[in-house]
Amino acid sequence: MSSLSVAILKPKREKSLLRRHPWIFSGAIDRIEGTPGPGATLAVMDNKGNAYGSGAYSPHSQILIRMWTFDPHIEINADYFYRTIQRAVELRSAFINSPETNASRIVFSESDGLPGLMVDCYSNFLVTQFLTAGAELFKNQIVSALSKLYPHYYIYERSDEEVRRKEGLPLTMGALIGPEPPDLLQIKEHTCRFWVDLKTGHKTGFYLDQRENRLFIKRYAEGKEVLNCFSYTGGFTIPVLQAGAKKVINIDSSENALNILNKNLQLNNLDPNLVENMNGDVFKILRQFRNTNRQFDVIILDPPRFADSRQQIPKAARGYKDINWLALRLIKPGGVLITFSCSGSLQPDLFQKILADAAQDAGRFVQIVQRLTQAADHPIALNFPEAAYLKGLVCRVS
Repeated sequence: MSSLSVAILKPKREKSLLRRHPWIFSGAIDRIEGTPGPGATLAVMDNKGNAYGSGAYSPHSQILIRMWTFDPHIEINADYFYRTIQRAVELRSAFINSPETNASRIVFSESDGLPGLMVDCYSNFLVTQFLTAGAELFKNQIVSALSKLYPHYYIYERSDEEVRRKEGLPLTMGALIGPEPPDLLQIKEHTCRFWVDLKTGHKTGFYLDQRENRLFIKRYAEGKEVLNCFSYTGGFTIPVLQAGAKKVINIDSSENALNILNKNLQLNNLDPNLVENMNGDVFKILRQFRNTNRQFDVIILDPPRFADSRQQIPKAARGYKDINWLALRLIKPGGVLITFSCSGSLQPDLFQKILADAAQDAGRFVQIVQRLTQAADHPIALNFPEAAYLKGLVCRVS
């Protein structure tokens, strides 16, 4: 560790490190000794010389250092990444039943001790995201570790998230090992089959974090008319149809996503006559339904992230309230609203309050009957509560 540049904390700014929180903000740093470049590993010490481990340097970000380890004796090298990724893979083996799915997350950033690294497995492809300067600097070592742990898999990069710009990194994507994936790759999940667009689809191609929730909501679908908002490629549509929904209306702003949804209907031998796809703005279409007194038994709201930071929460809260208020106006008495937020900066209690305000304004009596969260392959490290980003509420509406 002696050859590393050193970050010295301001007095009394080590409390978060004692709790092993992996983020150190720029305001907590007194000085940096040495001339590290972006992504370089820094030893972290308090102003009395006590060592707290080492982390990756992000000079363009407010989060100046992301901790790799809280053990000052561990060296950050190829062996470190191999061992840490191997541990992440092994820990998931107890929670992911491989005969039921061939698509899962195998590395979840800070929750696996690997800040800025996401790795998802789809059939025989690993899709990677290097979202921080540290992950980017060690890309070759990470890819080498993945290739050893998954020797017969292709590796593809989807580092096209806007968050890279905050790290001073360009957006990039492409094959790292083997060929690029096909335009559509087939995966399985429980009784469902899905075509997935790994190259241009949302996130790394599919919403793997909703796996258990897709299975769970089947219990509400039999004989029901379901409105699936922000439907994407039909992640919720396919299981509710398999469960016996009599009609599903899908709304999405992407025509290409709805085209893949139709392919997923064919893939699962489901009757296309039970489905109506609407390409457009969800907010506008829900207002049209309200104006024509259209009613549904079940409404699913799974919108994209409305807030990327705490500063955006007030605007996001207005968006969540508006869309839930509209949905509550459209649900038949005794019906079910299944509503989600994937905005990590929006706390669960605030999301529940937003829904309560929407219910009051809509004049509906609403009861929460179940809380939903992200799938087990998206674990929440207790020292990093920010990992708990996906919040879902299943509500009975009177």
